[in-house]
Amino acid sequence: MMTSLDSAIWFSYIVTEAAVVIALVYRRVWRLLPLFCVYCAWDLLSNAGGFVSSLYFPSSYNPTTYLIQTVVDSLLQFAVLVELAWSVLRPIRASLPRGALIAISLLVVGLGAVIWPFATVPGMAQMGWEQNLLVRVQQTASILRVLFFLMLAGCSQWLSIGWRDRELQVATGLGFYSLASLGEAMLQTHQTSAAESARLNQALIASFIVAMLYWVFSFAQKEAERREFTPQMQNLLLAMAGVARADRAALTNSAVADRQRRPKP
Repeated sequence: MMTSLDSAIWFSYIVTEAAVVIALVYRRVWRLLPLFCVYCAWDLLSNAGGFVSSLYFPSSYNPTTYLIQTVVDSLLQFAVLVELAWSVLRPIRASLPRGALIAISLLVVGLGAVIWPFATVPGMAQMGWEQNLLVRVQQTASILRVLFFLMLAGCSQWLSIGWRDRELQVATGLGFYSLASLGEAMLQTHQTSAAESARLNQALIASFIVAMLYWVFSFAQKEAERREFTPQMQNLLLAMAGVARADRAALTNSAVADRQRRPKP
């Protein structure tokens, strides 16, 4: 059963999340990052529904429903990461080969597949299959978001993006509350009382509120004009694109040559 403090923290989170959605609409961020806007709207509706359900139907909790909701949430966040990566490449997207977006998607999927076996917490062997899958999905998504933020922030100088660019603002918020989520999951395994576990959960939601407030502040500001890549990064990316085109051309030419060498019937 939720305490009055739980209700207050959760309600504050929903209100802050609603402010994020309003800021997204006000600044028309949906033109640049439509999937991120969809994700925020989904999360707001999902959390609001969960809050109302916990208040008026506290015994209606269903682990399977929560698992499905978590999977949908993680899939949307995966789409957001792909969208962010694609948006970062705006200055040279016209020069990239067809299928670049698919390649980025496969890269994110591959990174998630590498993370999956290591996305565990102590005591998972004693969990049921639903809880085991739930933890693995949550941990994989959190680690993926943190790695994405670290890579984007680490390469920000080369990519010519800063804290006023929407892509880095979104990645920073995702990275912050993902780190908090990973820390909370690890600490929960060492708790011996329900009160300690509840305090950790309250601290986690409070960290989400901090991330939302950062987004509200960031999206309330006018977006910085997108800068071009540094010459080094532009040359590197275009060279990679040129290699991909050359490889395709070589394969095509080889196939044509093979057909030409075949004896005619």
